[in-house]
Amino acid sequence: MRKALDTLYDAAAWAAAFFMVGVLAMVLASVLGRLLGFNLRGSDAYAGYCMAAAAFLALAHTLKRGEHIRVNLFLDRAGPRTGRALELWSHAAGSFFCVVLAVFSVRLAWQSWTFNDVSQGNDATPLWIPQIAMALGAVVLAVAIVDDFVLHLLRRHPSALGKAQAEMKRME
Repeated sequence: MRKALDTLYDAAAWAAAFFMVGVLAMVLASVLGRLLGFNLRGSDAYAGYCMAAAAFLALAHTLKRGEHIRVNLFLDRAGPRTGRALELWSHAAGSFFCVVLAVFSVRLAWQSWTFNDVSQGNDATPLWIPQIAMALGAVVLAVAIVDDFVLHLLRRHPSALGKAQAEMKRME
């Protein structure tokens, strides 16, 4: 199960990287279009869609690597029992909010598809297409934070500080 979850997080990170290249391609196409005298309709909107997709798809991988901003200094000063309680509380609250975000993101994409909602730009892109990437990223993030919460409950989760120290030793 661990290998499947880690593969899911890595796949989302690769998809995020793909969409970052999409941002670059859209920006370059727009710049070249201006230089060569043609207009690529919707390139600004597509760059924005790719950026949103990249941001949401990268969230889970970033969380699992311990690279989100955390308040370890506060938790380290709290002591072991209080620190564990705060860590569990924060993961429970984070899990709740990430699941709510995932549910509403999926619902938004579904409603856009149901109502045939299109973008306001001159390209009239069906909005459910870019919203799918956001919804997928939100779902993978929800899975990742619930995974972290369960690992903390089972006392199997290495702290982000421990990971950073292990990484420093590995690099020496």
